[in-house]
Amino acid sequence: MKGIIFDFNGTLYWDSQLHYDAWREYSALLRKEPFTDEEMRSKMFGHTNADIIEYLIGKKPSKELVDKYAKEKEAVYRTRCKLNPDEFKLAPGAAELLDYLKENNIPRTIATMSEWDNVEFYIKEFNLEKWFDLDKIVYSDGTIPGKPAPDIFLIAAEKIGIKPEDCVVIEDAIAGIKSAKSANIGKIVAIASLEPIDFYKQMPEVYQIIKNFNEFDRTLLESPIPLT
Repeated sequence: MKGIIFDFNGTLYWDSQLHYDAWREYSALLRKEPFTDEEMRSKMFGHTNADIIEYLIGKKPSKELVDKYAKEKEAVYRTRCKLNPDEFKLAPGAAELLDYLKENNIPRTIATMSEWDNVEFYIKEFNLEKWFDLDKIVYSDGTIPGKPAPDIFLIAAEKIGIKPEDCVVIEDAIAGIKSAKSANIGKIVAIASLEPIDFYKQMPEVYQIIKNFNEFDRTLLESPIPLT
């Protein structure tokens, strides 16, 4: 493998429970009952805000409605992030792996269905420019279909100049794993940040299951190219 693509939410940053809580609150507001656990897995993680809201209200929402609910929900989410300072940090082993990738000039980027307001928040709070070319980060800009469509990973691979079949993708969500498979990604690594390891064992497309980034098999990546 010649390059690596990271999902962000629930992967580089373990915020799944915060999104659970925020969307449960909003789903109860929109349809009088909160998301079930299964709905959270299949309809929320990896999907765009527009997709989630459409599912909740049972019809295609106007752009104005999507913008209103999404901005309200994401503002609550970002506030909750800062209310948990002990957990408001990159996932265990992530910084060390990112340092390794940078030091060895291994092509890398992020492919997230988060919208720009959140991405900008992450860039600032986690100092992501230390490890990533910000112009190569792929996020939900209103034109990219949500996961499990393959588009986001195809775009990310193109941005780092690597064929999808020569890329590693690290994901935590079912939709993201399906997206990577549909994009013909070479190796898919699942990180069990919220779900148990056994949850991923039934997925033949998953090459490796890790509990944190210290367990990532660096030998998946080709011999590093020294910086000159």
